[in-house]
Amino acid sequence: MSEQDNKLRQVKIKFFTKDEDENIQLNASSDQALFVPETLKRYGLSEILNHLLQASLGSTVPFDFLINGEILRTSLKEYLINKGLSSEILLNLEYKKAVLPPSYLNSFNNDDWISSLDLQNQNILSGSYDGIVRTWDMSGNIKKQYQGHHGAIKAVKYISDTRIVSGSLDRTLRLWKTAAETNSIEDDNTEEGKTLAILEGHDAAVVSIDVNDNRILSASHDNSIGIWSTNYKEMNIVDSLSKQNYGEAKGSTQTQKRRKMADKDGSTRRRAPLALLESHRAPVEDIIFDKNDSSVAYSVSQDHTIKTWDLVTNRCIDTKTTSYSLMSILQLPELNLLACGSSVRHITLHDPRTTSKITNEQLNGHKNFVVSLDRHPTNPNMFVSASHDSTCKIWDVRSNKPLYTITRENSVEDNKVFAVKWSQSINAVVSAGEDKQIQFNKTENII
Repeated sequence: MSEQDNKLRQVKIKFFTKDEDENIQLNASSDQALFVPETLKRYGLSEILNHLLQASLGSTVPFDFLINGEILRTSLKEYLINKGLSSEILLNLEYKKAVLPPSYLNSFNNDDWISSLDLQNQNILSGSYDGIVRTWDMSGNIKKQYQGHHGAIKAVKYISDTRIVSGSLDRTLRLWKTAAETNSIEDDNTEEGKTLAILEGHDAAVVSIDVNDNRILSASHDNSIGIWSTNYKEMNIVDSLSKQNYGEAKGSTQTQKRRKMADKDGSTRRRAPLALLESHRAPVEDIIFDKNDSSVAYSVSQDHTIKTWDLVTNRCIDTKTTSYSLMSILQLPELNLLACGSSVRHITLHDPRTTSKITNEQLNGHKNFVVSLDRHPTNPNMFVSASHDSTCKIWDVRSNKPLYTITRENSVEDNKVFAVKWSQSINAVVSAGEDKQIQFNKTENII
C-alpha cells in the first residue's frame, strides 16, 4: 500500500463530553459519527471539533481527548495498533478543554537551600538548610523568621492560624507560636514567633511531617514514625539531659554538643511522643494521614515498602513491597490511589484497599529521585511532582506520560528541586530547592 493510501485510510469516531459548559456542547446535527484520517493526533482532532463548535465558541479552543478514560497521546492509528484493535470499530472520543502549559510568574530568593514548603491562603511557609523557618507573603517579603533548630530544616507544616510545626536534622520537631491565641490552649507566656515546645523522641533526622486537627505525624531516618499532639499539654514532659534523648555514650563529643544545645534551650518545654511506630527496617522518607479517615496513615521508606497504619491501635496493618526505595507519597482520595515517588525515577500508583499487592501502573518521565508530590486543588486526576533532576512535572493519572515539565527559571546550572505545592488561592505551582529560590508557575488554565 502506498504512503498516499495510508494517509487516506479512515477510522470512525464520535465526539462526546462530560463537561457541563454549554459552549462546548455539540448540537444534535453535529453529534454524529464521523470518518476521519487515522493519522490524526490531538491537534487535528481539536481542529475538527472547533469547526463543529464554531457557532458557540466564537474563538479557537484547544481540546484534549480520552478513549476509555485514557488520554490520547498518539495518532488514532498508533492507538489502535497499541491496543490491538481493528480500524473498523467506532472510537468514542471524550473531549475536554486542554491543559495549557504553566507559565513562569516569578521567584523569591532565600539565603540557603529550601527543603520544604507549605501553603495557607496567601502565606508561604518554608524550611531551609540554614536551620531557619520562614513565612512569606506573595510579594516575596519575609513576614517572620523562626530560629531555634540546631540543624537543617527538613519539614514544615501549618497547624492553624496560630501554630506551625517543623522537623529538623537535629532529630527534633518544634511547635511554634505564630500569633496570639484565643482558644482553650492559649499560652500567654510564650511570645509570638517563639518555640512553644521541643518535641523529642527520634534518634535521627526528622524528614517529613503531616498534620490533622489535633495530631502530628513525623517520619524519621531512625526507621520510626512519631505521633504527637498539636497541644503540648497532652504530651509527657521530657528530661532534656536524659541519656534517652541523646542516644550516645555519656562522655562522647556528640553528647557534649547536644547538652550545650539543651542548656541554650533550657527554659523551653520538652515533650515526648504519644507513640513511636516501629515496623520499617530502613529510614522512613514520608508519612501522610488518610484524607478520609484520620485514624489511618501511610508511610514509605528506603526499605522498599509502603505501610498502612492503624493509629487507634498503633499497628502496621498492611505492607506492600516494591523493588526500590520510596521517597515520597501522595493520596488521591477520589480515585482510591496512592502515588509514590521512587529512587528509580518513576512514580507508581497503588490501591491501598488491596492487601499486599503492588500495581504495575507506572508514570515515567523524571531522571532522578522523585522527592515531593502534591495534588491539584480541585482536579482529582492531576498532581505535580518534584525531583532531583531539577524539574517539576504535571501529571494526569489517565496518561503514563507527564503533561508538562517545569524547569528552574533562574538557575545557572542544574539544581535539585526538594519541595513542591499546588496553590489554589493563586492557581500556581510553587516549588523550591537547591537554587535557594521559591519559584511560581501560573496554572490558570488547568481545571
